[in-house]
Amino acid sequence: MDDVEKDFYQKIFESQKGVPSVPPNQVIASWADSLICLLFPERADCFPISTEEVDHKFGLREKELAAVLAVTETCREGAVKARSFFQQLPELYRILNTDIEAILAGDPAAKTRFEVIRAYPGFFAIAHYRIAHALLVVQVPHLPRILTEYAHGITGIDIHPGAVIGEYFCIDHGSGTVIGESTLIGNHVKIYQGVTLGALSVEKTMMNSKRHPTVEDGVVIYSNATILGGETVIGSNSIVGGNVWLTRSIPPNSKVYHRPSIDLVEQELLG
Repeated sequence: MDDVEKDFYQKIFESQKGVPSVPPNQVIASWADSLICLLFPERADCFPISTEEVDHKFGLREKELAAVLAVTETCREGAVKARSFFQQLPELYRILNTDIEAILAGDPAAKTRFEVIRAYPGFFAIAHYRIAHALLVVQVPHLPRILTEYAHGITGIDIHPGAVIGEYFCIDHGSGTVIGESTLIGNHVKIYQGVTLGALSVEKTMMNSKRHPTVEDGVVIYSNATILGGETVIGSNSIVGGNVWLTRSIPPNSKVYHRPSIDLVEQELLG
């Protein structure tokens, strides 16, 4: 080993000293998947045979979370936080069922509840987001972002766990969808693939400010629309068309469409 290699290896060794201990991403994702399978047996391959077994399995999932948090160096009172998370499960389950209803109602291609739960990327991403957000609420570090990035990698849908999203949320198709950290979304909102709810500026000094839009109840946002800015509010029951670029608020019941310009000379040449 020459001096250059020795210096390089020393740098790598030194860099490890400041890294907090967190279980592997696969362990965290596996826990979330097993919890979703318990909540929604449509994703499972075996089923509890009694209420007592259901209770036992939820107890196991809570112990698994507590064990993960116990070896997450920056997490304090892991068992208390695991208990607090599981106390949110009835409400989380209720809201996830409203999301299933919204997808069934909003997509003519969705035939059954089973199909939505087992096959739809929108539901997969929403389910992992809602678990991640519930963990964030009880101040669990690291795991929320790991879970939403796990779902992002599988579905192409990027939902920050800090976003606040209401009931009956529908993501149709979903690939390329981005929902930023401080986004506020109301109830009965439907968005399509490629939608960005993002920030006007990415300056680090804005990290604790509201950088992302507010989308009120009943809004539909079509594919590849981009809506930016923390002061931007999409009023209730509005429709935002495909490829629209918005950086200012619109009132309730608005309809905003993108009108492409066509070069007539080029059109004649092509014709």
